[in-house]
Amino acid sequence: MSECADPVLGPPRPVRRLVSALRDIAGGLAMWRLAVSLGWLDIRLRYRGSALGPFWLTLSTAIMIGAMGLIYGRLFHMDLARYLPYLALSMTLWQVGIGTILTEACTCFIDAERMIRAVRLPYFLQPMRVMVRNAVVFGHNIVVPLGVFVIFGVWHGATMLLALPGIALWLVNGLAAGLLLGCFCARFRDVPPIVTSGLQLAFYVTPVMWSASQLRGHGWWLPLNPFYPLLEVVRGPLLGQVPAAPIWAEAVSCSVLLWLGGLFVFSRSRTQLAFWV
Repeated sequence: MSECADPVLGPPRPVRRLVSALRDIAGGLAMWRLAVSLGWLDIRLRYRGSALGPFWLTLSTAIMIGAMGLIYGRLFHMDLARYLPYLALSMTLWQVGIGTILTEACTCFIDAERMIRAVRLPYFLQPMRVMVRNAVVFGHNIVVPLGVFVIFGVWHGATMLLALPGIALWLVNGLAAGLLLGCFCARFRDVPPIVTSGLQLAFYVTPVMWSASQLRGHGWWLPLNPFYPLLEVVRGPLLGQVPAAPIWAEAVSCSVLLWLGGLFVFSRSRTQLAFWV
């Protein structure tokens, strides 16, 4: 039987699912204050009893970047004054931005099992909670590359403000990743380690420790890597480089596809999420 609209039963089932999913998202956005409170509470509980709290991660990031900068700077025969700011920024954006967001997006519903079963709240509240939590951690860790910039006298003024649209795009993508990966991982518990392994592979094929200019004309495959444009729209302005229009077009296209996939999966999985977690 076709999924045509029925004058009695109303619109077809896929449309009803999509409308319910959009209402859930709207309800979650309306409760943004609760999402902020929950994200902040997660940070306080995670570092309860710690003297430095989240600054332990900042300290470890600074030590790792310093060690890697000295080692890889010599291996790649690069000027440390140019390479270390690039490495510090790239590693922070990848680890605290892309890597952590995608990893925690996988478990955003699983970690909230008790709340989902005990209180009737919009499911979209959980991806928002993850993004608030990671925004706080990101704020603590971005001081590492900014400190490196100050030490080496790297500062690009107003150009760095062009990174704000890229950060906003990351925020939107993180919410979509929560809907997509969160639903998948709630249903299939083998997906989180697969995502972790995929991120490890993506780290080495994405210009993080190395620069795209080192490929010397052999980087035709870089546009096939969705992480490259998403990383470049934030990293480029902070390094004084305005991302080209094709980079932005690819980043926005990846974001649209991610949201379409997230909406499709969330609309079909929403009614079963409470049972899967």
